[in-house]
Amino acid sequence: MDKVPIAANEVVSMDAIASDVIGLRIVMVNVFAVSLPDGSWTLIDAGLPFSAEYIRSWAKKHFDDKKPRSIVLTHGHFDHVGAINTLAESWDVPVYVHEIEMPYVTGKKEYPPPDPKVGCGIMALLSPFYPRGPYDIGNRARALPEDGSVPDLPGWRWIPTPGHTDGHVSFFREDDRTLLAGDAFCTTKQESAIAIAEQRPELHGPPAYFTSDWDEAERSVQRLAELRPVTVAPGHGLPMAGPQVAGALETLARDFDRVVRPEHRKAA
Repeated sequence: MDKVPIAANEVVSMDAIASDVIGLRIVMVNVFAVSLPDGSWTLIDAGLPFSAEYIRSWAKKHFDDKKPRSIVLTHGHFDHVGAINTLAESWDVPVYVHEIEMPYVTGKKEYPPPDPKVGCGIMALLSPFYPRGPYDIGNRARALPEDGSVPDLPGWRWIPTPGHTDGHVSFFREDDRTLLAGDAFCTTKQESAIAIAEQRPELHGPPAYFTSDWDEAERSVQRLAELRPVTVAPGHGLPMAGPQVAGALETLARDFDRVVRPEHRKAA
């Protein structure tokens, strides 16, 4: 078993994930927009390289010509920051990221090499060819506040969820228990191109080829499971909402070693 299944009726539309939360799928990765009653909005993550125009067209459809107040990142991997320079410059907005991720988005440090030995599909085998950064957004980069608040998004807080990267974060809104999980876990097997195309409703761990610390990754899933979210929207896969979500995430956390951790990363 390498997944936790969820009923198909728990899948929700990217256009109505939760109140004031919408998403856009770009080939294999998701970006999200969170809006406020005053019409302002924030972009969560920045997609693949060369996706800036696609993201801007989507934003214009939903927000007319209103630019976001800021861009907030779960982490700095290439598929989450690919359009960051173009978007941040064209909108002239700050970019918030965990302090530990700052070197990866300010041109100072590249991520560790991936692990293609995790197997499970062509996406893992191709991982040595994926960009590892660093991206450089210069003085637009801002560290997320230490108090857990999210700039421009009252009611939301950032949750430290290291493991996939050292400074990975997820975003949670307590009022309706909505969780934007980034790559802390997925709802598709991100190592498999077939699974990405099929988009079956199920929970998986973080993209294994780029996960640098499996013990931290396990603790992060456990931390998110304790929140008992009603709605989850990850960086990869379908958004889901309903009564099964919290239990499925608890199962993923409880059975992490058996379901998620690659065999060659398990304790001897």
